[in-house]
Amino acid sequence: MYNFAAQLDTSLMLKTLASRLYSLYKFEVVPEYPEFAWLEGIVNAVTHREYAMVGNYISVFMYDDRLEILSPGKLPNLVTVKNITETRYSRNPRIARVLTEFGWVRELNEGVKRIYSDMKDFFLKEPVYSEPEQSVKLVLENNIVMRKLRLHDRMIKDIGQDVWDKLDESEKSIVSYLCSCKEATRNDLEVQTGKSASTVTNKLKNLIEYGIVKRNGNTNDPTQTYSITFLVQ
Repeated sequence: MYNFAAQLDTSLMLKTLASRLYSLYKFEVVPEYPEFAWLEGIVNAVTHREYAMVGNYISVFMYDDRLEILSPGKLPNLVTVKNITETRYSRNPRIARVLTEFGWVRELNEGVKRIYSDMKDFFLKEPVYSEPEQSVKLVLENNIVMRKLRLHDRMIKDIGQDVWDKLDESEKSIVSYLCSCKEATRNDLEVQTGKSASTVTNKLKNLIEYGIVKRNGNTNDPTQTYSITFLVQ
């Protein structure tokens, strides 16, 4: 049996910890998507999925440029991807009613309409609904250009402008790549920079001395990787 009380205690503990961390370190939270849009997308998947399709699950995939929510089963009854903001129908009315009483579900279609309006307010592309292979997929696209700019600004802030200015273009390219992919081998960095093994090795040595990059694994380990010493979000 699922222990909802234990889950609730864990949730409250995590929220308390997050609150304390925020007050101590003043984290800057810059959402890539409107909170209502992705949350409503997940709630709708739980509410309207086809539960007769045993063994299939609701899936959420996060990519650099988009978030995808995949729900088992086609759209119910007369609802189509073209009229989804206007046509009202619930495949699972009991689940919808319970979630409505808990405040998770809006009036039918009102939530979908707000997904569209909130994405517009964030200057993002319209959400895209489709029905691939007996499922419903919602795609929310972020602004990849702004994401890269935020990553770049945060990276320089953590490294320090004075240190960043001392790096050459190859070193900056290595740092930017590691901030994006979190971890990479020397061969990966050779491909990224277009430089030779000896050049990349020297650049990594400089970055390690600056305290920007760290080596993961033994020196002679062929699977050795490199990563940034600080967290960039």
